[in-house]
Amino acid sequence: MRNKKKFVTSLLCGVSSLVLAAVPVMADADIQKYTNTDFAMNTVVSETLYTTGKDLNATVGDKIREIETGLLSWTDENSQIAKLNAASGETAEVSDELAGYLQKIFQLAEDSGGAFDPTIGKIIRLWDIDGENPHVPEQSELDELLKDAGYEKVSLDGDKVTLEKGATLDLGATGKGIGCDVVADFLKTQTEVSGMILNLGGSSVMAYGEKPDGSDWKVALTDPRDTEGDYLGAITLNGGEFLSTSGDYEKYFMEDGKRYHHILDPKTGYPVWNGLDSVTVICDSGLLADGLSTACFVLGMEDALKLLDKYDADAAFVDEDKNVYLTSGMKDRFELMKNTYTVRDL
Repeated sequence: MRNKKKFVTSLLCGVSSLVLAAVPVMADADIQKYTNTDFAMNTVVSETLYTTGKDLNATVGDKIREIETGLLSWTDENSQIAKLNAASGETAEVSDELAGYLQKIFQLAEDSGGAFDPTIGKIIRLWDIDGENPHVPEQSELDELLKDAGYEKVSLDGDKVTLEKGATLDLGATGKGIGCDVVADFLKTQTEVSGMILNLGGSSVMAYGEKPDGSDWKVALTDPRDTEGDYLGAITLNGGEFLSTSGDYEKYFMEDGKRYHHILDPKTGYPVWNGLDSVTVICDSGLLADGLSTACFVLGMEDALKLLDKYDADAAFVDEDKNVYLTSGMKDRFELMKNTYTVRDL
């Protein structure tokens, strides 16, 4: 069993790859609004662009796919990550771009005490939670793979990366955020673009610039236990900010009444059960927003606060008792839309 976000269902309708033609709508005398729906990184990509120039939505989708196939994919043998994994036990050289991402990723892994760990891809695939055979692995299988996991098994020296033999990298937990960063950097070179909202699967969002009418960028927050119903709330983003949500409702299966979801504790190899249903993070980096939402979910609310403070990030925590806890910087951004939830102070 899997829940899919309602806009994903309505747009994809079971099709594995879909691109709809962009639709221009006049926003004012000079600026045009272009909306588009694409598919990249195995998810629906929603784009709304404001520009006095040409429609760039197709280019945006291409750039996301290029970063996936060229750098991040562990399945595409030509990607840099796949080549790193193939060279496990040896030192390999990567591009400056990937080296920069890896430096941030491993700093976050260290700062989170391993709650965020990019070396557990083998364990994620063992569970196959988003595949054809989701199942609870044998403990012996988990123990064997845990031996090769741990961010300490990877060393960085400039553009040179060394994985201990058996260790592998999987950047899926930051992939969508990196995609948002790539698009933001691209838009900075396009002087005709005044604003854009980019949404990758509902879990990673980028806001760039501003709308012609000056109104806020708003992002809907999914109710973790009613994903097909009304939204739990809405969060305001400023231009240049990124949002990421990690939740136990995104990919999961049920067995004996228990929810086995895709956010794994790197220390045990099992899904995290700590009373949280979702964590939403806002900061000035797509990569960090993506990684922090995962790390904070694994850490739990109390320990996550120290990490958020270190990265000058804000968060909304939704727990199993239908409480929404907001950091101080999130309070003015969040609007509750469901009376079945209660907003509480941290």
